[in-house]
Amino acid sequence: MPKGFVYILECSDGTYYTGSTIDLEKRITEHKNGLGANHTKKRLPIRLVYFEEFSRIDEAFQREKQIQGWSRKKKKALIEKNYDRLPDLSKCKNNSHHSNVVSTPLNHHETALVAERSRSYTSNGKLLLTGEYVVLDGALALAVPTTYGQSLKVIPIQEPKLLWKSIDDKGNVWFETEFELQPDGSLKHVKGDETTQRLLQIFNAVKQLNSNFLFNNKGFKVTTSLDFPKNWGLGTSSTLINNMAQWAKVDPFELLALTFGGSGYDIACAQHNTPITYQINYDETPKRVQGNEKRTITPVEFNPSFKAHLYFVYLNKKQNSREGIAYYKSLAEDKKPVILEINEITKQLLSCEEFKTFQNLIDTHEALISKVTQQKTVKTLFFNDFKGSMKSLGAWGGDFVLVCSENDPTEYFNRKGFTTVMTYKDMVL
Repeated sequence: MPKGFVYILECSDGTYYTGSTIDLEKRITEHKNGLGANHTKKRLPIRLVYFEEFSRIDEAFQREKQIQGWSRKKKKALIEKNYDRLPDLSKCKNNSHHSNVVSTPLNHHETALVAERSRSYTSNGKLLLTGEYVVLDGALALAVPTTYGQSLKVIPIQEPKLLWKSIDDKGNVWFETEFELQPDGSLKHVKGDETTQRLLQIFNAVKQLNSNFLFNNKGFKVTTSLDFPKNWGLGTSSTLINNMAQWAKVDPFELLALTFGGSGYDIACAQHNTPITYQINYDETPKRVQGNEKRTITPVEFNPSFKAHLYFVYLNKKQNSREGIAYYKSLAEDKKPVILEINEITKQLLSCEEFKTFQNLIDTHEALISKVTQQKTVKTLFFNDFKGSMKSLGAWGGDFVLVCSENDPTEYFNRKGFTTVMTYKDMVL
């Protein structure tokens, strides 16, 4: 079997493309000449920023799939050789983390032993750009995965326990608990608080979907790690649910329904590395369609030429999405006309080429949701003097807002007491 290479390219729009090949020089030349993948041919010029060499192409292919599942933040850390940010990777590859040094891949027996000892799962964070609230009633929504996400690592242990540890974006432990693991796979908490009870609820829901989960296992040490502050509202819960579903081999949308609830767009973002449109399907009644056609998830091309003028600003308060959803559902107004308008706005945003047109669509969307939820827009409430467009994202009243501005608005928001201002490129995967 020929040797192989894993490589990462940086495209003209700042996105990363990960691939594998048996001939690195030839493949990079193909990419540069527009003969590579669809992603790179539309984003020329490209440049090689990282590569690893393997003695077997199948090992390179496995490594490619691993890196493809990482967030932009993790890929950037790998490219910049910030290996202290990649503890799992360092343990797996030891001292072979050099982009131009041949690594020593594990043989198949060793690989199986490592897989048996530990498993890791990663999910992307999310931002809902259009369709907040009305996505629950079948509106076509545009959502983007973020460069920030959450990982979950599972290591078998010899004790009949499940030891849980959650680590924040600073590397600090923010939650820790343990359960007794029963022979039937059920859990009994030894000590715990409200968060422990919530976690136990998730495990119980998993057992409903897969009764064999954790059955006849000795024990596990589980560690979750966030890339973003917990109060940012980028999907602390949804990324956990998606990671848990991967571990337990259950449907993450069903697991979400049994635990936190919601439309499910956040689960779709956790699984996709590109922007998506998301729509819940209903029949005429309008009763939700049953079976595998409950939702339509479509990867889309959303890469506005004016994205340098798009920013995300954190409003310093994590919004409780469940409270927002409950309030929305309590409203009796007929939402069908608004849903049709939101659908059209979403479609127009996807093909929008002019910044001014984009701003007008954002303003119209904001006014529509303001009317249907009977809430004032965030610009009216806090930023009436801002020269630019602004739109709430997700549950109104907290989390991030999308800001459209000709000039960098960081100084303006800092004066107002909002110090987290991020560019589109840094936030969106």
